[in-house]
Amino acid sequence: MTTTSLRSRGTPRAEDTRRKIYEAAMEMFREKGFDETTMRDIAAKAGVALGGAYYYYSSKDAIVLAFYAEMQEASNQPVLDALAGHKKLQERIRCVLNQRLELLQPNRKFCAALFRHAPDGADPLSPFSDDTRMIRDAAIEQMRIAAEGSDAKIPPDLKPRLAYLLWLYQMALIMFWLYDHSPKQERTQRLLDKSLGLLVNLLRLSALPLMKPLRRAALELVETAGV
Repeated sequence: MTTTSLRSRGTPRAEDTRRKIYEAAMEMFREKGFDETTMRDIAAKAGVALGGAYYYYSSKDAIVLAFYAEMQEASNQPVLDALAGHKKLQERIRCVLNQRLELLQPNRKFCAALFRHAPDGADPLSPFSDDTRMIRDAAIEQMRIAAEGSDAKIPPDLKPRLAYLLWLYQMALIMFWLYDHSPKQERTQRLLDKSLGLLVNLLRLSALPLMKPLRRAALELVETAGV
């Protein structure tokens, strides 16, 4: 996987050049659009030779993967800070979601253009691809921390899958948010309020002994779907 965070650090001058290329690309992606921007455009904007741009980033996809990694890394401490002092599962999940949406807000239009890559797990830019696995795992880990640090009683058979299922919920909410044209995305906040409460209540009900057969059937369905 090719991201700034996973490469070994070069000289300060090399890192400065890499950063100039990255920032030039992000500016052009926001203004011109991802599909319309070329590596030649990015190189010219950054003031480097085209070959130099390719030396640091093999493609536009590599730059987007670096963006994904940077967004994930930038969210880690704010999420931990937001979780501190909260024990209710609903509040803790909301902390993760609110931090994610706040971080993505400046790049909302750009992210909406990228979301067409999401359904195809073979697409490097899909959040379900092998290329994004480490970033995805880090996001799932945030949900695991949120769930396991709460006072909610999670059934043992559900616990290994819960963080991933919560991450899927997060992805669905982000997709809705990206295409929400209501003022300040008010519809997304209403959806978050209603759906999160329902989700937590369903989790609470799933812990009842009477629900064990249904819970087992639901987990088998998840296994069959390959998630």
